[in-house]
Amino acid sequence: MATVADQFIQVLRQAGVRRIYGVVGDSLNPVVDAVRRTGGDIEWVHVRNEEAGAFAAAAEAQTTGRLAVCAGSCGPGNTHLIQGLYDAHRSGAPVLALASQIPSTQIGSGYFQETHPERLFTECSHYCELINGPGQMPRILRTAIQHAVGLGGVAVLALSGDIASKDAENPTGEHDFLVRKGIVKPPADQVDQLAHALNRARKPMLFCGSGVQDAHAEVMRLAHKLLSPIGHALRGKEWIQYDNPFDVGMSGLLGYGACYEAMQEADLVLLLGTDFPYDPFLPGRHTIQVDDDPAKLGRRTPLTLAVHGDIGETLRLVMDKVEQKRDQSYLDEMLHRHARSLENVVSAYTRDIEKHSPIHPEYVADVLDDLAADDAIFTVDTGMCNVWVARYITPNGRRRVMGSFVHGSMANALPHAIGAQYGAPGRQVISVSGDGGLGMLLGELLTVKLHRVPVKIIVFNNASLGMVRLEMMVDGLPSYETDHEAVDYAAIAQAAGIEAARVERPADVRDAMAAALNAPGPYLLDVVTDPNALSIPPHITPAQVKGFALAAGKTVLTGGVGKMLDLARSNLRNIPRP
Repeated sequence: MATVADQFIQVLRQAGVRRIYGVVGDSLNPVVDAVRRTGGDIEWVHVRNEEAGAFAAAAEAQTTGRLAVCAGSCGPGNTHLIQGLYDAHRSGAPVLALASQIPSTQIGSGYFQETHPERLFTECSHYCELINGPGQMPRILRTAIQHAVGLGGVAVLALSGDIASKDAENPTGEHDFLVRKGIVKPPADQVDQLAHALNRARKPMLFCGSGVQDAHAEVMRLAHKLLSPIGHALRGKEWIQYDNPFDVGMSGLLGYGACYEAMQEADLVLLLGTDFPYDPFLPGRHTIQVDDDPAKLGRRTPLTLAVHGDIGETLRLVMDKVEQKRDQSYLDEMLHRHARSLENVVSAYTRDIEKHSPIHPEYVADVLDDLAADDAIFTVDTGMCNVWVARYITPNGRRRVMGSFVHGSMANALPHAIGAQYGAPGRQVISVSGDGGLGMLLGELLTVKLHRVPVKIIVFNNASLGMVRLEMMVDGLPSYETDHEAVDYAAIAQAAGIEAARVERPADVRDAMAAALNAPGPYLLDVVTDPNALSIPPHITPAQVKGFALAAGKTVLTGGVGKMLDLARSNLRNIPRP
């Protein structure tokens, strides 16, 4: 007769799950054995730390759009999951986590490794429950899966090993999971109010987030009608910046160009599918927001109008009600300012590239952009790597960029790359890793080697926590405990059995990068980069300027913007006409 563990795996198979990321042992053993007995229908991906398993599941879910699963044994095994689950939940990735539990008869006794997962994970999940008997299966598991898939985020189930070993009491049966959600249609009166506001505006500006993923054409049509500049948040870059003659760059702490100025000078800002958290960069007035999640409406800035609807559907409904504008002086001015702002900072990237040692990280990112595949998936560590990817990796509608952009966890890039590669085995997956992030979960190099995951790991090795250093400078503080002894990560990778190379001269970067990206299996390229290459946001306060003046010295503060300048110049030559 099937056990609860068998039934658990049967339901996962019905939901289309293909693998579980985790570390075997102890209270998980009945479930692991049930995986073994599937004969390969579901595989167990052994990672070195459960945190990495949760990150990997998050990236697989974001790559495929399907449910991904991770697991941790009782106590420390499942508490390791929490960092990756926070990242998955805040990114909206459908992930189910199995947090196995101590023997059910011992719960509440202070038993060895006792924790209470049903309490611990509530803040980073839509659904978090304890299975305390076979009679709850399979209904509770299906409910958890539907929360993760339907709401977009994490569901957690706690299950004791002795319960998992018991005979199932209920038949598993068949079940159809909801995997395609309906499209939210905005109320007609909100569409009319939106159209009226857009028609009245003289200087409208669009600011886009990840919610425009399937609405690129509609946003372009609206911008052409409004003659409005388009800015974006980091998570919106990959979906809106390509084929976009209205682009004025990105706002926020990693921003560049004229996006901030365009937003401040607009008489109407339309926020489309963005939950942009940095309210000091928002104008705080004359703002309309469109989102399919009503909880996000108005939580960052006061609104003159809140519109509840899918971005594409809302724009299609409002399009015929929007009048074609004729005055494009505001758009022209912002496009020119955008180009000028990029001209002013690009010299930091172009100066002495072939001679500068340590290597400009901007140069490394620019070469990576040139040589990476047109459909590459980039996973990026939190910190200065975010800056270089944001400013140098050119989106084209097929490339993907993933990171811990909402939770902001270190060490995410390599485990994200592992999950993304499992989710898209035929695509080039590139981990853009900082040396600080890679060092934090260094054991996942062994995961890459064990499973022969063909990810390419590009290490920006500046022997420094660059973003922390920048934060200190903004506050007028000298950097302290941000720099550390240099580490040869190529040697470590080679010792683990991964092909690797180390680059210290800029003249060697292009050939070494090509060799890394063209390698058939996993490859680590360790590039020694300049720790003084930091980048400031497009707008800082007078107090922050003073802080930089006190702390900066000879540090390069601007950083280049790579092909963004070429794109801006191209837009100036092709300013859209009504």
